[in-house]
Amino acid sequence: MSPTADALADLWARVVLRADPLPTGSTLAAVAVGLALVLLPTTWRTVRHAVTVVHEGGHGLAAVLTGRRLTGIRLHSDTSGLTVSRGPVRGPGMVATLLAGYTAPALAGLGAAWLLGSGFAAGLLWALLLFLALMLVQIRNWFGLWVVLVGAAVVVPLTWFAPVVWQQAFGLALTSVLAAGALRAALELQGSRRRAARQGRPAGSDADQLARLTRVPGLLWVGVFVLVATACLLGGAALLFPGWPAA
Repeated sequence: MSPTADALADLWARVVLRADPLPTGSTLAAVAVGLALVLLPTTWRTVRHAVTVVHEGGHGLAAVLTGRRLTGIRLHSDTSGLTVSRGPVRGPGMVATLLAGYTAPALAGLGAAWLLGSGFAAGLLWALLLFLALMLVQIRNWFGLWVVLVGAAVVVPLTWFAPVVWQQAFGLALTSVLAAGALRAALELQGSRRRAARQGRPAGSDADQLARLTRVPGLLWVGVFVLVATACLLGGAALLFPGWPAA
């Protein structure tokens, strides 16, 4: 085989490397770390940037899949973000694009739990690297660039140099952050909507934009986000802890 073919074969072997799951105690500890990062106010503001990156990535992916033209993504220091795409201002494409934001971290957490439960911690990290690379191409502001590069700086050494057990532990903590963070972000959305209403500010959240497009009240859309996040959180737990909740 040529050196290039050897390198590609080695890379693929890294991607599809399969390892036995961590012992239940270690899995619980890693999951608990992720949950603590979401539940503690002092750390939530930091890890919420990870949830926002996936949120905006969900908007972007849905826009592309529905035929819209993605023009850029911005991430802000207050953990908000903005994804801009061009296309019809109404219709199923716009609805899908708006719906994908708050559901993306929950679905990503569920997918990550499936990969980890199947033994593919390395594959999860490689998928994360690919996602960050795609995000990097679409970022249109300096803070967003900083967030994505910091994420890559964490994931690259873990992917290339860390033992499998550390890859698994990181993957479990990240999965917990995404799954629990998706639920917390969805719950906080209603609070931000109430504050905007009290202050007389324009309602511009994803739920409010969906309400204007579909004539379904924004509160019901918030409920959809919460239900999806809850279902994915429970589904992820079942994947990571086989036999739960029957055990």
